[in-house]
Amino acid sequence: MRKTLEETLTCFTSFLSGLFLTAGTNKMNIKILATSLVAVLGTQVVAHEGVKNPAVMARMNGMKTISENMKVVGEMAKGKTRFDVSAARAAMVAVAEGAAETPALFTPEEDDPKSEALPLIWERFDDFTEKANRLEILASQLSASIEEPEDLRSALFVLGENCKSCHELYKE
Repeated sequence: MRKTLEETLTCFTSFLSGLFLTAGTNKMNIKILATSLVAVLGTQVVAHEGVKNPAVMARMNGMKTISENMKVVGEMAKGKTRFDVSAARAAMVAVAEGAAETPALFTPEEDDPKSEALPLIWERFDDFTEKANRLEILASQLSASIEEPEDLRSALFVLGENCKSCHELYKE
């Protein structure tokens, strides 16, 4: 599994770098964003092993579902999978639905040695909830605006920035 994880992270880093560079974004910002997203996605896979608390596992699974749907759109944006407007929109809807469920998943202040959720979540729960709500709104709006493969690049950038804003504050 370790080799598969490393290969996945390497491909994802390459994908993000190529995707955003073609969008004409500042190279340094792209490297920072790509590194952050790879770190977030990579730790999710490893973090699920050995979780004992069912509430924490439910949170992790909710985040994993969002991540998996982001990957669907990412694969299409890179051309690794055929562009399918219905599938892209469905993935964005799933991201929005996952974001809508996020505050409820964190409502019980639960912990587990494998949890990467910082206590700051519950200290600033209004801000945490606002960020989840913003992701829900953005993903919903983007799902309706996707028409062409080019639309996926900007959608990924916007959603990635939103995810990063939350993970920087609330995730180890």
